[in-house]
Amino acid sequence: MYIGFLVFAGTSLLLLAVGWWFWPPVAWAAVLIVPLLALGTYDVLQTRHSIRRNFPLLGRARWLMETLRPFMRQYFVESDTDGVPINRMFRSIVYQRAKGELETVPFGTRVDVYRHGYEWIGHSVAAIRASDVLDLRVDVGGPDCRQPYRASIFNISALSFGALSPNAILALNHGAALGGFAQNTGEGGLAPCLLEHGGDLVWQIGTGYFGCRDARGRFSGELFEEKAAWPAVRMIEIKLSQGAKPGHGGILPAEKNTPEIAAIRGVEPGTVVESPPAHSVFDSLLGLLEFVARLRELSGGKPVGFKLAVGRKSEFVAICKAMVASGIVPDFITVDGGEGGTGAAPLEYANSVGMPLREALAFVDDCLTGFDLRSSIRVIASGKILTGFHLVKNLAVGADLCSSARGMMFALGCVHSLICNTNRCPSGVATQDPRLYRGLVVADKAQRVAQFQAKTVHATAELIASAGLFHTSELNRTHIYRRVTQSEIRRYDRIYPYLTAGVLRDPAKAPEAFAVHLEEADPERFMPRHCLTRSEDPRGDPHLPCTMRQYDRVSHL
Repeated sequence: MYIGFLVFAGTSLLLLAVGWWFWPPVAWAAVLIVPLLALGTYDVLQTRHSIRRNFPLLGRARWLMETLRPFMRQYFVESDTDGVPINRMFRSIVYQRAKGELETVPFGTRVDVYRHGYEWIGHSVAAIRASDVLDLRVDVGGPDCRQPYRASIFNISALSFGALSPNAILALNHGAALGGFAQNTGEGGLAPCLLEHGGDLVWQIGTGYFGCRDARGRFSGELFEEKAAWPAVRMIEIKLSQGAKPGHGGILPAEKNTPEIAAIRGVEPGTVVESPPAHSVFDSLLGLLEFVARLRELSGGKPVGFKLAVGRKSEFVAICKAMVASGIVPDFITVDGGEGGTGAAPLEYANSVGMPLREALAFVDDCLTGFDLRSSIRVIASGKILTGFHLVKNLAVGADLCSSARGMMFALGCVHSLICNTNRCPSGVATQDPRLYRGLVVADKAQRVAQFQAKTVHATAELIASAGLFHTSELNRTHIYRRVTQSEIRRYDRIYPYLTAGVLRDPAKAPEAFAVHLEEADPERFMPRHCLTRSEDPRGDPHLPCTMRQYDRVSHL
């Protein structure tokens, strides 16, 4: 096809010359034609893209269409229930509640109630008024906590300054202050914009120890103690892993690593900042729990917990065994689902690593109950939580509180453009470009964040009132139903059966589903000493050794 371009180029130049001879103003057409011909000539000569080399100029339409495709699909093609990772129906309800617009829907549900996976809450003929529902807050703080925090059931999940713009962080914090709920700092440290409006903070300590690290990148107890004493810091969360990329560590693109952010984090500006996949301050389960106790003491007794995405089940069982053996328990555990969001994650991690939230929540709740630890520990659910029903079903499975990141971003004005990792976010939410984030007006967006949170909590109150409940703490797995086949419906307590308190402390009494995990779990180390399986061959040895690399790591730890 490049021959056709050569014919087009020659013909265009000839016509331009002839036209100029008879009517000189035609020469102005060269302003358009000559650059196009130069671009086409470059396409023919370059060797990197075969489409452009074979189809000069026309080949560029492919890149243009690929660029426009997500926007064309979102605005002109997808239905209310289409769209990933968040469909239009849920995006719209967040926008409506944030703006205080009409949020009811006409003419019935747009959801196929006969599809597999459809879920609902069982209402009661003894329903109550939503105004009779109690204050939807939960006290966080175990027996060793001296400064418990009374938290809302719906808070802002981890969003770092760096991943989000300064105006976005300011608006979130102002919204949290207006609405009386908490904002998780993310692992980016305690930036000034997180403190300006006095919103309650959950200070997240990631593997990079940003905000409490020394010159060599190691954890600094002195810096932590100084900042943890600030009144705005209400809880401390140790990040072990996150749902969008568990076992990978955080990523801050170089384009977002401005001198201001680098100074807050203690890193080199303009570089890609990758948090390590694991902590360096502890290397064992007992070390993790001792770190929890150390941070609780350094913070003056504030609630301390950890966040994780569930991976190998036996590792969480091992954490529970270590809690029982040491007597050290966190004040809360944040469970992040594998469907969690992030500004930048490798495709394989976003799609194929980490247990989905509902299964992870049920497992964590069951383990804590089975080891008789549940009454001392609050469980926080994080992962694609946008509506009152999302809160209700996660609280019913086993959570005490919920948090949302993407929901709060929509309330800020995020338009789902899916370019968070490019520093070109058009709404000024996920960018460090001042030309873009200047459009995000803090005072206006703060009101929207506060209004979205308040209306979602109210929707939650209405749902539990319909079930005859006065508080979300009364929710349990018997309240939620799921269609598992075309003709079968199950309650959550049949899908995720409850355990008897303390049953996992005696392996002889433990349910069969937990037998292998209990045997694998070693309270002295994260990874199992043996990778167990069950074989129908009675001669088979169920104690399959881990790889030599794993053995070497275990020995090193």
